[in-house]
Amino acid sequence: MRQFLVDAFAAKPFTGNPACVVEPFDVWPEAAWMQTLAMENNQAETAYLLKTDDPARFGLRWFTPALEIPLCGHATLASAHVLLQEFGVNAEVLTFDTLSGELTVRPMDDGLLELNFPANPPVQIKTPAGFAEALGAEVVETWVGNYAVAIVKNESVLRALKPNHAEIERICTETLERNRGNLMVSAFADPGADYEIVSRFFAPGSGIAEDPVTGSAHCIIAPLFSAKLGKPVITYFQAYPGRGGALTCEVQGDRVLLRGTAVTVLDGQLRV
Repeated sequence: MRQFLVDAFAAKPFTGNPACVVEPFDVWPEAAWMQTLAMENNQAETAYLLKTDDPARFGLRWFTPALEIPLCGHATLASAHVLLQEFGVNAEVLTFDTLSGELTVRPMDDGLLELNFPANPPVQIKTPAGFAEALGAEVVETWVGNYAVAIVKNESVLRALKPNHAEIERICTETLERNRGNLMVSAFADPGADYEIVSRFFAPGSGIAEDPVTGSAHCIIAPLFSAKLGKPVITYFQAYPGRGGALTCEVQGDRVLLRGTAVTVLDGQLRV
């Protein structure tokens, strides 16, 4: 059985967000086995695919090293890339059946892959006590969707963050409804940048100190910044130190279209 390591939301190797993608199964393995392999891979996500009678439709599940999660953007992009580029699936649209419902990925003429995900518009709340101290920076606004969102003063502040992960998880879990201890921090980009919004994502509640590029979190901030800037299409950069990745998001009603590219960096053989 083959397994691939793919850098997603990346234009070249060793950028973007790495995900492991396992060759499609005929039947789902035991969840405990999938969790154990994800822990062994020790990547933010390992993606598992299930064949169906439709050659362009697959079951898709995502596991961090700690738990199965309901939605993952970069591992969906990586899965579509593997199906199209490594297994030669020929489809105008790939469809995935997931815990978050039906998701689609469309290859575009310019080489981008377009993910169609559910939007998760956040609600603004009062900044919780101790939040700024845990983050290590002034919080300008606090919002909450499936994850918490903190907006900070500028890009320089965001890039310098060294948060207290245990405190971030505690505050997000105890104080913020609909949140399992994960935080997206965003700011407007510096003048002259080739992107408009810059972010970082801290996910101690999912067993990940910091995620390099997080598609599901952009389903929260895309509606937020689309409303702030008054336009549906915005360019984003997630500034994971030493890595990072770019994507474009378009808000269409209750959906968010996330566009990016991926690169295969490893093709291996599982011996289990």
